[in-house]
Amino acid sequence: MKNNKFYQINNFMGMNAKYEEANVVVFGVGFDGTTSNRPGTRFASSSMRPEFYGLETYSPLLKLDLEDYKICDIGDLELSIGDTDKVLNEIYEGTKEIVKDNKIPLMIGGEHLVTLPSFKAVQEKYQDIHVLHFDAHTDLREEYNNNKNSHATVIKRIWDIVGDNRIFQFGIRSGTKEEFDFALENNHTYMEVESINTFEEIVKKLKNKNIYLTIDLDILDPSIFSGTGTPEPGGVTYKEFQNIFTILKKYNIKIVGCDMVELSPDYDNTNVSTITACKILRELTLVLSNNYKE
Repeated sequence: MKNNKFYQINNFMGMNAKYEEANVVVFGVGFDGTTSNRPGTRFASSSMRPEFYGLETYSPLLKLDLEDYKICDIGDLELSIGDTDKVLNEIYEGTKEIVKDNKIPLMIGGEHLVTLPSFKAVQEKYQDIHVLHFDAHTDLREEYNNNKNSHATVIKRIWDIVGDNRIFQFGIRSGTKEEFDFALENNHTYMEVESINTFEEIVKKLKNKNIYLTIDLDILDPSIFSGTGTPEPGGVTYKEFQNIFTILKKYNIKIVGCDMVELSPDYDNTNVSTITACKILRELTLVLSNNYKE
């Protein structure tokens, strides 16, 4: 990394490879400047790193071990907090450098708007790209609070780039009537409401495609994941959600960029939400490393 500044106190366990050697590069983005409900996602990655040491590097679900792969945690991107446009450009430039070096970026938000610049950087290299989106919310508004760039508009902005038949949404259970009509009646995106049961069916169809994966952690039910800015009852359990990792591994899906967002750790003083996010990060990192194709 030459042109972007990252700061770091300690690494995620098992992610200590040198940047030059790594296939998967993990980094944090502490931005929640357009959060409309409860702020605090800027603290996600810094809260996750110490909790990650409570896990093992081995996943019995996937039968894979972090110690067997070259994974680099490069820390958190330094951001110009208070200037959203500048922050988005800094995230774009940071992701672009990772992609240019033929590595897979795995970004930890931050609010969901951070997905947009990271996706743009990945899409510039892999233009024939499809998006797998896990979330409680549609994020398909044209604007929110008079702002076209918001955590509530991020998937609509991605649709502006890729168009129809490229975005696949799962677990959605909150949004305006216009957003649901946009997806369900007009078929601008594929949307499975309130569940992830069709995920394997969709993945089979995308087996040979380049994939960008974005996980908004509020897809999980707030009874098990209260540490998020906009909790929405009726979500999936962790046991249900972990099936996506076995499916991605089974079909050897080519994920060329991904992120997980919307952990707001201070709203769960048990730290269970943070620990759950850590386990999702471990499984996701293992899938990316196992399925890596340059």
